[in-house]
Amino acid sequence: MENLRLSILQEIHTWSAELPEWQQDAIRRLYNNRSLSAQDIDDLYAMAKAERNIEDPSNRKPAKLLSTVIAAPAVPNRVVQITCIRDLVNVNALAEGQKLAINPVGLTIVYGENGSGKSGYSRVLKRACRARDQSEPILQDARKPKGAAGVPTAIFDVLIDGDDQSLEWNRDAVSPEHLSEVAIFDSHCARAYVDNQGDFAYVPYGLDILEGLATACASVKEMAKKELEANKPNLEPLSSLAKTNTKVGRMLTELSADTKPVDLEKLATVTEEELVRLTALNKTLAEADPKKKTLALRQAASRFTGLSSRINVALKFVNDAKVKELRDLVVKSNDAKHVAEIASEQFKTKPGMLPGTGSEPWKVLFEAARQFATVSHAGSDFPNLPDDSACPLCQNQLGEEGMEKLNSFDKFIQQKAEKNAVASKAVAVEAYRNIDGAMVDLLIDDALYSELKDSFPESYVKFAEFQKAVRDRREDAMNAAASKLPWESVTAVPESPCPQLIEKSELLLKEAKSLDEAQDVEAKAAMVAEQMELRARIKLAELKETALDVVAKLALNAKLEACINGISTAKISRKSTSLSENMATKNVVSALNDELRALNVHELKVVMKANSSGGKTQYKLALQLPSGASPSAILSEGEQRAIAIASFLSELKLGGGLGGIVFDDPVSSLDHRRRLHVARRLVDEAKHRQVVVFTHDIYFLCILQQESDLAHTEALTQCIGRGTAGFGVQEDRLPFDTLSTSKRVKALGELCDNLAKVHKSGDEAEATRLTREAYSHLRMAWERGVEEVLLGGTVTRFNEGISTFKLKEVEVEDADYDAVAIGMTKSSKYSGHDPATAAHLGTPNPDDLREDIKKLEDWRANLEKRKAAIRVRRK
Repeated sequence: MENLRLSILQEIHTWSAELPEWQQDAIRRLYNNRSLSAQDIDDLYAMAKAERNIEDPSNRKPAKLLSTVIAAPAVPNRVVQITCIRDLVNVNALAEGQKLAINPVGLTIVYGENGSGKSGYSRVLKRACRARDQSEPILQDARKPKGAAGVPTAIFDVLIDGDDQSLEWNRDAVSPEHLSEVAIFDSHCARAYVDNQGDFAYVPYGLDILEGLATACASVKEMAKKELEANKPNLEPLSSLAKTNTKVGRMLTELSADTKPVDLEKLATVTEEELVRLTALNKTLAEADPKKKTLALRQAASRFTGLSSRINVALKFVNDAKVKELRDLVVKSNDAKHVAEIASEQFKTKPGMLPGTGSEPWKVLFEAARQFATVSHAGSDFPNLPDDSACPLCQNQLGEEGMEKLNSFDKFIQQKAEKNAVASKAVAVEAYRNIDGAMVDLLIDDALYSELKDSFPESYVKFAEFQKAVRDRREDAMNAAASKLPWESVTAVPESPCPQLIEKSELLLKEAKSLDEAQDVEAKAAMVAEQMELRARIKLAELKETALDVVAKLALNAKLEACINGISTAKISRKSTSLSENMATKNVVSALNDELRALNVHELKVVMKANSSGGKTQYKLALQLPSGASPSAILSEGEQRAIAIASFLSELKLGGGLGGIVFDDPVSSLDHRRRLHVARRLVDEAKHRQVVVFTHDIYFLCILQQESDLAHTEALTQCIGRGTAGFGVQEDRLPFDTLSTSKRVKALGELCDNLAKVHKSGDEAEATRLTREAYSHLRMAWERGVEEVLLGGTVTRFNEGISTFKLKEVEVEDADYDAVAIGMTKSSKYSGHDPATAAHLGTPNPDDLREDIKKLEDWRANLEKRKAAIRVRRK
């Protein structure tokens, strides 16, 4: 396998597939962030409960750690080396089209000051190589319009077993599997911590996930226990009701997580009929003289039934059908009368007729004559009387003319119109008399009214109102028939109170029947039981919300208990122990101690420590000090970082792979002495594999270069900074501090050329600034010349040792002393090194500066020739 540290992550990932989903989510979070925040624990608790069907209002869903996120299993004997990162697009504010070359072997140092764009390259490397630390996001270019930036992409030119290939990387796609064989040193590398036995234990890369998972499980379990305790239902309000010998009492006694709220709600729902029944039971069971009360109830029921019958009779005569019938008959009679009056008018106009002939009085008179003729002219058929007969009205002899008139009168009376008018009037009169003579008095005397008031306290007045409405309706109908009132104004039929009376009568009879039954012992016991059930249900209705809350809490607690019982760290502990035992070997101990010594952490030592449990002896790796003191009390942050680098390198060594490794600012928190040892160790590692170091530390850059030179290890130094195209632009010139004397002279020449242009433009202020900057750099160049050329590297800044063997090339003459003294004095004078002096001096001309630079270069060149002769002489 490519290295041991990645195999642990892969094994944990495979093993986690059998864990609950919320624990898999915890592993994902621990992989990404190393530790879990309070919000993480809250999320995990919500998801753990959701797996027990406890609804999460925020609907949080677990997400698993994808296999494409962690490094892929290494291919045996395959070597992957990055040679170039190019064509970065939409990566922070990095300039597009840049190309960062990387040595396929040896050391590559990428230097950039803070804000230069260096972090953009390192972030892309971390994602492309599937590093665990991806906490720093790749942001879009803030200079581009919102939404205009696309997905970050890059091209990696690589050597795979010596073959050139180009791999495309896309932030939103799966990173190329080959790149995961390049190891990244990040903040998640191995650490040391105080375990539960008080030892300062060493935790290999990846095992912290299991430790964090066990801690998360304990936290989630504790949260569930606290919620369970806080969620205990209060049964006290239900205790009295639970003691009753009723269905309600039995249900409350047996309340559990299985109790269905719908069953409880059904029992707590009391209908209006049941309330009426309870009232009747209360009265029945409280009655002192059941027989007397039964008689009174039945009599009252009879009176209400009788009143209902009278109401129905009254309504029979004044209902809509009867009034409509009367109206129709009156209209028909009036219509027939009108037709008859037209015929009568024609009859009246005949010659010889007295006024009023054909009128109603006349008709009455004629009909009376007809009746009288049956007596005065018995045996004759009126009006066909003999000519010599006397007139029944005037009793004069009729004669021929009289007979004609009498026959014409009869003919008029016998006409159809007249007969219809008479018949219609007769029918209408009969209907009128039926209504007018109808019995609409309900006979509600004072006694009955008082009884109605007692039985219908809220509606008893409606009976009197009904009585008045019926009378008014009959009177209105009579007036309308007599054409004294429009039919539309007749009072409407009032609503019948008979249903109330019948219902009340039935209840009274039921109550009477109950009283009869109450005189039976068994029947009374059944009534008492029914009364208790109804009272219990009414009380339950009052306590329904409390009871439902208890049921809800019991159901929740059952799920919480299942959640608690389902959380166990035993499986996690077994896996952690298994992996730890694989790591707790003599080879691991030896490799770790070798790396600690190489990094000058001599005071620390890794040992295998026995830990006996359950009759079985296990081993763990612990850190010890020679003095026996606890490392946890004295280790600094820098020493913790050194332990992390040591574990990273030892695990790579044990893995046996030769893939490249990348360090992003590896010396943060390290003092200058330990930086030297880290640089030396990385240079040594670069002899065996590709090593890439990103740094903003100029001191670390210098000692990496020095150590590379001393070890004769190939090193490529890249400098990136900010240009007109954006950040991350590769610069040809390295920082001045890192240059040799000859290269500093060349850089000073370029600076002098630029100064000459500014001086010619007349910008005195800028010319003064550049002149002071140039002399400051010239001063640094003289200092570098003393270290590198005059003393031959015997004593060098940033280097702890003194190379005494280099003294064989050192020979300091008086002329050297004079040249250095003059050069340093003038450089210090005009560089602003002494502000008080510089303020009173004029600004040298660019030609003066060029001459001073030439003096340094001449001195350096002459000294190099002398050193060659010295080497020959001292050979």
